[in-house]
Amino acid sequence: MGDSAYSFSLTTFSPSGKLLQIEHALNAVNKKGKTSLGIRAKDGVVLATSRKVPQLVDLEGFHKVNNVTDSIGVVYSGLGPDYRVLLKRARKHAQSYYRKYLDPIPTAQLARGTAQVMQEYTQAGGVRPFGVSLLIAGYDDDGPQLYQADPSGAFFGWKATAIGQDFVNAKTFLEKRYNDDIELEDAIHTALQTMREGFEGEMNENNIEIGIIDSSRKFRIL
Repeated sequence: MGDSAYSFSLTTFSPSGKLLQIEHALNAVNKKGKTSLGIRAKDGVVLATSRKVPQLVDLEGFHKVNNVTDSIGVVYSGLGPDYRVLLKRARKHAQSYYRKYLDPIPTAQLARGTAQVMQEYTQAGGVRPFGVSLLIAGYDDDGPQLYQADPSGAFFGWKATAIGQDFVNAKTFLEKRYNDDIELEDAIHTALQTMREGFEGEMNENNIEIGIIDSSRKFRIL
């Protein structure tokens, strides 16, 4: 029996050791999701994403880059409704941490908690994996932080990375341009250059969204 016979089961491994629904979820990110990227500079982090929507959509109510807390921001590629659920869960987790410790949640702990939610949806019947990958940027006592969380529940710290449709070319471009001494202003410029590589049409403030955090520990959307 081939792997295709297991493609409708979330909780059953195929003979080759795969959970095929997770692979399908990754396809929703890498084949359907718009490109997003993050770059960690020595003095901050920048997130960038493509925000192409139909001309008549009201952009005031459509954002792909959002605050989780004052000092942590997130961007996604994949299914927007799934992202809203994870964003709400991440904000609740951050508030619970603050009520308990009266201190902002560290970026790594928020990334771990969000990835745990995503992982729980890979091992239960009656649910499906989240069709979204996240880039989480923050600034805490450990300095600037950048994490990626995937539908499998895996999460990684990155210096620079990309998700979405053109992630392979974007990562290749970042590998050529990134260095450990890059400053935030240069990182913003590199992010825009990387987005331009695979962008169709003219880039402007309506179809590109940028979020940054620096040593002020205030995440803001440009």
